[in-house]
Amino acid sequence: MNVRHVTVGSNGVLVLALLTLSSLCRCLSEQTSALSSQPSMASRAGPRATGTDGSDFEHRERVASHYQMSVALKSEIRKLNIVHVLVWALMAAQVTVSQLGLVSHKVVASPYQWEYPYLLSIVPTAFSFMALPRNNISYLVVSMISAGLFCVAPLLYGGMEMFPVAQQLYRHGKAYRFIFGFSAVSVMYLVIVIAVQVHGWQIYYSKKLLDQWFTSTQDKKKK
Repeated sequence: MNVRHVTVGSNGVLVLALLTLSSLCRCLSEQTSALSSQPSMASRAGPRATGTDGSDFEHRERVASHYQMSVALKSEIRKLNIVHVLVWALMAAQVTVSQLGLVSHKVVASPYQWEYPYLLSIVPTAFSFMALPRNNISYLVVSMISAGLFCVAPLLYGGMEMFPVAQQLYRHGKAYRFIFGFSAVSVMYLVIVIAVQVHGWQIYYSKKLLDQWFTSTQDKKKK
């Protein structure tokens, strides 16, 4: 069996994972702060809407605020969905190449067990994309529930499945599976770090968007 010392390479990948995680967390935190502090589109000092006496100002201000927040949340969710599609495509490519034997397993290692159920993670993202254009509450709820089942659960299992291999790599600096010369376990832990962040923010923003839609629906009923 081919055994190589990959201490430098694996450490480089792990450093890259930490830098990526730090950058992603900082970026998303800034975006969350911006979303929570966005000003409303209506203003008490602004011009009065035609055909009103100003008595419905609070309702119009609330509707404008909900609409603005909904647009901002949709934008963030679309960005996260696109990132997830890219991660999913890379993982699907690895599984396809390995299963079809297009390259040697010494170049691209065979997938870990958790990678197969994770391929179903495209399902919640597809429902999320379908929910956004028409504010479909049912699709968004399905997306959030299935994200826990098809996204988060496989990632948690993957972290546990690869832990003994990662421990061996850390203690002895040896790896037996590689992806383009890098330790496969280091590369896949990097994928898990990114994916956990993406899915966590997907669920968070989806929950906030769902609250906005429910509030808007209740306001329409009252009106």
